[in-house]
Amino acid sequence: MANLKRGKQSFALPDSPVITAWASVAGKKEAEGPLAHTFDIKCRDTYFGQKTWEQAEKYMQQQALKKLAEKAGMAQTEFDLVFSGDLLNQCIGSSFSLRNTGLPHLGLYGACSTMAESLLLASMAVGGGFADKVVAMTSSHFASSERQYRFPLGYGGQRTPTSQWTVTGSGAALVSNQGKGPKITACTIGTVTDLGIQDANNMGAAMAPAAYATIRAHFADLKTGPEDFDLIVTGDLGQVGKEMLLELARRDGVSLGGKLTDCGTLVFDLEKQDVHAGGSGCGCSAITLCGSLLGQLQSGKLKKILFCGTGALLSPTSTQQGLPIPGVCHAVAITGGR
Repeated sequence: MANLKRGKQSFALPDSPVITAWASVAGKKEAEGPLAHTFDIKCRDTYFGQKTWEQAEKYMQQQALKKLAEKAGMAQTEFDLVFSGDLLNQCIGSSFSLRNTGLPHLGLYGACSTMAESLLLASMAVGGGFADKVVAMTSSHFASSERQYRFPLGYGGQRTPTSQWTVTGSGAALVSNQGKGPKITACTIGTVTDLGIQDANNMGAAMAPAAYATIRAHFADLKTGPEDFDLIVTGDLGQVGKEMLLELARRDGVSLGGKLTDCGTLVFDLEKQDVHAGGSGCGCSAITLCGSLLGQLQSGKLKKILFCGTGALLSPTSTQQGLPIPGVCHAVAITGGR
């Protein structure tokens, strides 16, 4: 019997799993942004000492996992399970980072929603009694993403005003059955939503409908609303997608004003840094959560947030075939704790 299920898409966790440790690794541009002081590791080398950008992404995840174990006061071998993914084809950033570690691994692809998806699945594994110590982890890299999804960097193509800057970074969180830290109290699994957006340089618009669908489902399933959260944080809609989300909510008679923020608008200074509509990529929500947000929950500055990872489910193949960009969003309710 699914006694933890609430409504159609959500579930509650009465014995709330605890996020007992978290770690973040950030690249050069991210370390020049407003959240720089919240990151554990910052590197000015785009390659992170590796031969390729893809290997740099693998290295970021390795460093995030290593720092996570250090902050948790554990050996990596003590982790029961790792949920992780990235934007690279076949998720090689995640699989290569964990090879020969002996850690049980379940690879994920939720595009930029992967941090929320991995956190959601980790909470299910711990809350369901399947594991005690589970890692949720993801990463992205500006250069590897540009090479895969758009144009080679040497091409020098003009970026549109609605485009976003893929964050170079990796975040990891340890979800445990006991201990001190922010608690995961409920989650909502998103549905794939497609309103026909085809512009790969306007992913905020493609993801905004999915974000609102999940937020609305979370409110309905768990009998809650914007007033119950200090912040409703979307993954990486950027400024354009954030404004569209606010408009979708207004049309539905829901006011998110004053509560809604977006990792894509937090991680960079939109006025001083040339990122156009803001940040994006798996690493965007990952380092914002595992840097700033969990720190604020731990300190008591924030009491409760709804963390909503958003993902644009496109590929080079689907884009070249002229297909629209479906979106997905997963939501995790997190309360502060010491």
